[in-house]
Amino acid sequence: MSNKLIKSTIVVSAMTFFSRILGYLRDAVIFIFISNINGALDAFFVAFRIPNFLRRVTAEGAFSTAFVPVFTEYKELQDKKETKNLIDNTLGTLSLALLIITVIGIFAAPLIIAIFAPGFYVEDDSRSILAADLLQIIFPYIFFISLTAMAGSILNSYGKFAAFSFAPVFLNLSLIIATVFFARSLETPVKALAIGVFIGGIAQLLFQIPSLYKLGLVPRFKLNYKHEGVKRIFKLMLPAIFGSSIVQINLLFDTLVASFLAIGSVSWLYISDRFVELPLAIFGIAIATVLLPKLSSIHAKKDNKGFNETLNWAAKTSLLISLPSMIGLILLAEPLLVTLLQYREFSQFDTTMASMSLIAFSTGLPAFIFIKIFAPAFYSRQDTKTPVKAGVIAMIANIAMNILFVFLWFHFEWAGPHAGLALATSLSAYLNAGLLISYLLKGNFYSISPTLKKTTISIVIACIVMSVIVFYLTPGLDTWATWAVGERIFNLLLLILLGAVSYFITLIALKVKLKEFWLIKT
Repeated sequence: MSNKLIKSTIVVSAMTFFSRILGYLRDAVIFIFISNINGALDAFFVAFRIPNFLRRVTAEGAFSTAFVPVFTEYKELQDKKETKNLIDNTLGTLSLALLIITVIGIFAAPLIIAIFAPGFYVEDDSRSILAADLLQIIFPYIFFISLTAMAGSILNSYGKFAAFSFAPVFLNLSLIIATVFFARSLETPVKALAIGVFIGGIAQLLFQIPSLYKLGLVPRFKLNYKHEGVKRIFKLMLPAIFGSSIVQINLLFDTLVASFLAIGSVSWLYISDRFVELPLAIFGIAIATVLLPKLSSIHAKKDNKGFNETLNWAAKTSLLISLPSMIGLILLAEPLLVTLLQYREFSQFDTTMASMSLIAFSTGLPAFIFIKIFAPAFYSRQDTKTPVKAGVIAMIANIAMNILFVFLWFHFEWAGPHAGLALATSLSAYLNAGLLISYLLKGNFYSISPTLKKTTISIVIACIVMSVIVFYLTPGLDTWATWAVGERIFNLLLLILLGAVSYFITLIALKVKLKEFWLIKT
């Protein structure tokens, strides 16, 4: 059992890693080749974040967390005909709902931009007009990517993780091609990005079909929203829409406030979030992707011991990666941005501003991953209300801290008030993660193993050793800026390698057995 879970995690991590690296290339191409004069990129990132937010809340968030436990139950206890019937009726109901949402979104684009980026209407409304135009092109993406998420949930439940994990590659390729080959030929270059998103959504859906065909589970459109399984899925979805995606709601609120700040603030927050998403996706989301169907199956079999062991393994493995990744992102924020983005349209000022929000976001990385790990513990038990409770508290705290931090930044005339928004999101994530863990402990659904406690201390010590070495070996920003591209890349990779080597050598010296992370046991 443990070997299969580990192998599935590795598959998802490998596919996600390739996708995210291509995603960084995509972002570099965008920032290097498309100017943010008059806030054109700010307008695109706001327009893109809205359907992307809906994707993570409804498709990859609420829908997946509601669909997988019910679907797994059908797969385990019902015959294939009943399971296929559930798929068909879910597809029909979901498609109708998505079609309505998409049509409303296209026609209401100006109103949606006014709600989510009201700062664009202050002084000059050119960004708001552009953002609304881009949103109308992008919005159908939510239809295609939501159906992609459903296909991925089916495949994941059968232990087929590769296709869905690889699918984002097509979005990245679509955006790169649109930027490099078509942006310059358009009167408004940034519109090429919106077209790229639209095409990328279609490509991701089509890529899932062959894998579904091999399982004999290609859905047919049936519309019976009164089907028992469909009713259960959508009943579970309602609270999960909020509970599973509180971090995304906080990020969207950050964008709203940032729309009132200096031009560039939205873009700086976006690129900072993208850097944090690499370890989050490779390890946090990868583990969570295989964890939900696994925990759902364990819970269906009433294996409480296996449930607890699996959660402890996930927590321990997450800490092994998230803590050193957090330290690395904080210490190497400016070198990363200089090396990957500071060319042509992306200035040294952009690097300085983006590094502030990157450091602030990075501090929350362990919490972001823990939310991904511990929320499935509730969803696998078909409990979507408890994460909502934690999410509401965290969201209120985030809003309060957003207002407080931005006020303090302006009051004391600190540079980069957008960094205060990122810091508020990170702190609220710790609150959210802490509440989830405390609810599990109080409900006797989870107990922290002695091995996890001991290993955590060793990981912290190894991180301290790593941080000292990386800090003293990292040249100043002015030095990085004088180097050619090759020198920047070489020195950045060298620092990352030295940090990783010192980290793992310290763990071995502390007698941490790395094989523990490849076995599910307490």
